Amino acid sequence: MIPERKQLLVADDEKNLRKVLVEQLTRDGYDVIAAEDGEMAKEMLAEHHIDLVITDLRMPKVDGMELLRWALADDPDRPVVMITAHGTVDTAVEALKLGAFDYVTKPFDKLELRRIVEKALKARDLAEAELASGDLPAGRFRIIGQSPEIQQVYAVLDKVADTPTTVLISGESGTGKELIARALHENSARAQKPFIRLNCAAIPKDLMEAELFGFEKGAFTGAVSSKPGKFELANAGTLFLDEIGEIPVEMQVKLLRVLQESEFERVGGIKTIAVDVRLVAATNRDLRELIAKGMFREDLYYRLNVVSIQLPALRERISDIPLLVEHFLKKFNDRLKKKVDGVNPDALAKLVAYDWPGNIRELENVIERAVLFCDEARLSVKDLTQEVRGERPSGATPLPGATSLTTPMPHEAGAATGASGEGGLREQVRAAMARLERELIVRALKQTGGNVTRAARLLKISRKGLQLKMKELGLREQPA
Repeated sequence: MIPERKQLLVADDEKNLRKVLVEQLTRDGYDVIAAEDGEMAKEMLAEHHIDLVITDLRMPKVDGMELLRWALADDPDRPVVMITAHGTVDTAVEALKLGAFDYVTKPFDKLELRRIVEKALKARDLAEAELASGDLPAGRFRIIGQSPEIQQVYAVLDKVADTPTTVLISGESGTGKELIARALHENSARAQKPFIRLNCAAIPKDLMEAELFGFEKGAFTGAVSSKPGKFELANAGTLFLDEIGEIPVEMQVKLLRVLQESEFERVGGIKTIAVDVRLVAATNRDLRELIAKGMFREDLYYRLNVVSIQLPALRERISDIPLLVEHFLKKFNDRLKKKVDGVNPDALAKLVAYDWPGNIRELENVIERAVLFCDEARLSVKDLTQEVRGERPSGATPLPGATSLTTPMPHEAGAATGASGEGGLREQVRAAMARLERELIVRALKQTGGNVTRAARLLKISRKGLQLKMKELGLREQPA
C-alpha cells in the first residue's frame, strides 16, 4: 500500500502502450496523467505537480530527449525514466548523461518498471526530506561533501554505479579519484567480486603488457612461472586503471582490443582468454591535449570516455571544507590517540580561505600534522602549516595557487567574529556552512537580479530547495 498518492506523467505516442502503462501504474496506486506527444507533456508539466515522468524516446513534435532536457531544467530533482523500443547502448548512455534516472526498453517487464518507479520516487522523497529538515548527512558513498559540485558527482554515481559502463574519472591530484572508483564498484552487482587497482604511472613501460595481461613461463628472462595479469584477476569484477594517460602508445592498441572484444592473450601465450571486466580509468592530465600531441589514441579515449566524472578541486567546493575537517579530526584523534575536541573559529577560517593546491590529500596531511602537534583542547592557527596560515619564510616565494591572507577574506572575517570558541565542532561547522551558503545565495540572487528560479539553476539546486534554504537563512524572496 502506497502511503501517499504520487502523480506520474506518461508520454508516449503509441495509444495501446500508453493505455497499458496508465492502467498498470494506476493499479500500483499512482495518479497518472497521459500525454500523446512531447509537446503535450510539456504543457502537462507546466500545469500539474508531477513527481515522475515516464517518456518514450521517439515521439512527434517534441522527442523524449528534448522533453528530458526541458523537464530537468524545470525541476532538476524530478526523476525521468526513458522507455523505448530503440534501446541501444548509445541512446541509453546519452539519456543517463543528460540526467535520466533510468532507462528500459520495449517490450518492458512490468516488475522491472515497477521497481524503477518505486526506486525513483524513494530517491525524490529522500532528497526532499533532507532539504526540508536542513540536516543533511555529511556525504554519501563514503565520500564527504554536500556542495552542489559534489552533489553532481553523487547524481552520476547513482545512475551509473550498477551498470557495466566504462567510466573515465578526471580531476587534479588529491581530489579523490580512487574513492569514486571504489564507490562505483561497491554500489554495483560486482561488489562481492574483485576490485583490482593498477597505477599506470608506477609501472615501467617494458613491464606494462605483463602487468595488464599476465605472462607464460619462459616468456622473457626471469619468467620462471606463469602469472595472471590484472585483467584476469579482475574477472567478474572491476579494474581501476589510475593515471591512464601514462600508458605507452604502443600498449594502447592492445588495451583498446580487450575493451572492445573482452579477450586477450598472455605475454608468450597462444591461448585466448575471455574476461568480463568493468573498467574504470582515471587521469589528472588533459587526454585531449595528449591526443593532439600524438601521445594518446583518440579511439581509446572515446572508448574510455563513455561516462565521464569530473571531480572538482577543493577550492571549488569550499563549503565542504568544514565537513572534511571534522572527518579528518575524528580519524586522527583515533589513530594518534589524541583528544582534540574541535577547531577554533579563526583556525577554521584559515582552512576555508586557503587555496589547497594539493586538494583533499593536502588537507588531510595538514590536519594530521595539526592534531599531532596540538597541545590544547582545540586546534588553533599556530597548529597549522605556514602556507595555510598565510605566512612564509623571509625571501620565500608563494606556493603555486596559494592564497595570501594578509587581508582577511569576507567569509574569513565572518568566521572569526561570528562564532565563539565555545560549543562543539559540529556547531562551528554548521555556523561556518551557514555563512558560506548565505554568501553564495546572496551572490547568485544579485547576479540574477533577484530571480529565484535562475539563481537556483545557477546554484544547481531545485527552486524549492533554494526557497527552503532562503527561509532557513532569513533571506526574504524578492519578486522575480
